[in-house]
Amino acid sequence: MLYQAFLDQELTDWLAKLPEQLANGLDRKRHGDLPMWEKAVAKLPELPVGRTVQLDRDTVTVDLKLSDSQHRQCENLLKKLAPWRKGPFQLGEIFIDTEWRSDWKWQRVAPHLAPLEYRKVLDVGGGSGYHAWRMAGAGADFVLVIDPSPRFYWQFHAVRHFVGNADDYRTHFLPVGIEDVPENLGFFDTVFSMGVLYHRPAPLEHLQQLKAALAPGGELVLETLVVEGDEQTVLLPGERYAAMPNVYFLPSSKALCHWLERCGFSNVRVVDEAITTLDEQRSTEWMTYQSLIDFLDPADPTRTIEGYPAPRRAVVMANKPG
Repeated sequence: MLYQAFLDQELTDWLAKLPEQLANGLDRKRHGDLPMWEKAVAKLPELPVGRTVQLDRDTVTVDLKLSDSQHRQCENLLKKLAPWRKGPFQLGEIFIDTEWRSDWKWQRVAPHLAPLEYRKVLDVGGGSGYHAWRMAGAGADFVLVIDPSPRFYWQFHAVRHFVGNADDYRTHFLPVGIEDVPENLGFFDTVFSMGVLYHRPAPLEHLQQLKAALAPGGELVLETLVVEGDEQTVLLPGERYAAMPNVYFLPSSKALCHWLERCGFSNVRVVDEAITTLDEQRSTEWMTYQSLIDFLDPADPTRTIEGYPAPRRAVVMANKPG
């Protein structure tokens, strides 16, 4: 399906690189659990043909009737893919209550988007693919998730098993990073980068890579951690921020807008900024590890355990000049 989609979209140069990219992204030497995830998805039982798929709901929903044994089998296999971080999903009677209420982020973003109907969309660092399904539900013609995590790749295909062809196979996942997208592609009408920028040691390079993937006039949707301050305010934390390694630059929203303008984007605007709450990011039955509450100072929840300002996220949108 992925190869055919690239053919249909006339992404012929990128198509030639797909075998190598898939082989590298799904190399079993990269992660010892990868064979287990692959086997879990392969063991999902054949499902009834009759089902109702709703990709335009806050919970990505597949209504279908499973027998008790099918229900138990599916639930056990899906839990082998845990932790589930982005969702939620309702697959039959199985509710995957993910760490993040990703639907809340979508609610903040969606009102500001250029209509996604018929658009070609790239979701950079898209995790399990929750937002990609929502993009397809909004009518996008072609949605490609890129994320180097093989766990997320198999989570996406587990959900695909339930969704079937309800999206007309418009939604796809490639286990690569933005650096693997062909240079100066200029193809996508909308590019999302949500929760990625602060993991990049060269944030302006990331912004240029996103711009290069966009078609002229295309729209960038950038969501990232920010701090309060003016155009010159940028936090460079130590080895960890809220217990996360590999966190580099946390600009203010004003500084981030300045970066985007310096990178050649136009119509730069902040459409949302909010503190991340303990209701939006938390441990669940499907993500049993520590979560946000464990990474805040118990005596002062406005600070992280390292003493930095608690997570604040902004959504900034911009366009590539036509």
